[in-house]
Amino acid sequence: MSRYISKRNVLAVVIAIALLSALAIAFSRARLRAENFEVSLRQSRIPETVLWAWERPTDLRFIDPNQAGVAFLARTIHLKTDEVVVTPRFQPLNLPPQAKVIAVVRVESDASSAPLLTAQQMMRLAEEIQAVAGLPNVLAVQIDFDATRSERDFYRKVIIEVRRRLPQSVGLSITALASWCADDDWLSDLAIDEAVPMLFRMGADRQLIKNRVSAHEEFAAGPCRSSYGISTDEPLEGLLPGKRLYVFNPRAWTEESVHAVLESRK
Repeated sequence: MSRYISKRNVLAVVIAIALLSALAIAFSRARLRAENFEVSLRQSRIPETVLWAWERPTDLRFIDPNQAGVAFLARTIHLKTDEVVVTPRFQPLNLPPQAKVIAVVRVESDASSAPLLTAQQMMRLAEEIQAVAGLPNVLAVQIDFDATRSERDFYRKVIIEVRRRLPQSVGLSITALASWCADDDWLSDLAIDEAVPMLFRMGADRQLIKNRVSAHEEFAAGPCRSSYGISTDEPLEGLLPGKRLYVFNPRAWTEESVHAVLESRK
């Protein structure tokens, strides 16, 4: 009798473990679906064409907010030894009242006084990045940081902390070196809505990346597959349709240059 009871108990434990495992899997899938829905919802609010507005006087009051969004440099942050040095935007930016805006934060490591990348530095950096979400009409925050291999773990922690601090309604985007999207994928598990492949001012792998784009090849890294980052002075052939296009202009934006970008998408 005791042996029968023992077997019955073991069976009950096995069934309970199986049920718990099934519930855990179901919960994980439900959470993933919810997260994907949140990302899709955030991304759907951003126009298919986004104009980068860097540190120069910029007047885009003439744009149609339903046709073009604006990703403007909100602040530049320098990492130096154990410091986080914040430089705000100084140049004027004029936009229509209903503009759909992405606030960009440029992060740079000091070449002469390398950052220590401490936990305190990470938290302060995340705080400063998250703060730009409070600017008018901001739908998303974009981080522009060309992190070296030795800085990637630090950058990961920054991204996790920024996403934790941001409201669910605000998107999180990063710019990405083309090599990160192609063969050096370390982005796929990051808590971001998108990684924008920077397809201009590329380095030694420039021709290789251009050849892949011209051949209509998709990027290996999943976060890099929803958008492109290009420049008006470096036209590219082979861009796949249906992706968001971030456009940099080395000169001041005008009605004519914006019109040319929008026409090229038709």
